[in-house]
Amino acid sequence: MTSVMISGPFFDERNAAARRQLEDDGLNRLGGQGLADWHQLLDASIRNPTPYYETQLMTERAGGDTQLIHDRDVIYGPWLEGVGSRNATTRFKGYHALRAAAQQLEAQAPQVLAPLVDLAVGRLNA
Repeated sequence: MTSVMISGPFFDERNAAARRQLEDDGLNRLGGQGLADWHQLLDASIRNPTPYYETQLMTERAGGDTQLIHDRDVIYGPWLEGVGSRNATTRFKGYHALRAAAQQLEAQAPQVLAPLVDLAVGRLNA
């Protein structure tokens, strides 16, 4: 999970609307990037893809500052990821695509968010 500590007049109540817009845009951008990374990793891993599982992957807002990326609780999702109980008893150990996508997103977050911050600061300085 990425945490950013910020302070100054942009982040107090004087610019609450601009801050909320930046937070919303940032969460949406990160959710979209995480979802795209998950799709990309699955596409590179699955040998005989069927479209159903990938059509169930989605991102949604879950509260004030939380963006969830999930597979709508597809029953075999944990098995594909490698965290299901059956992975211990079968040769298939999972793709670990969601975990890899989360790690990739963690590394990409500053680059993904930088254009949004630049845009917000530009609007405030205009």
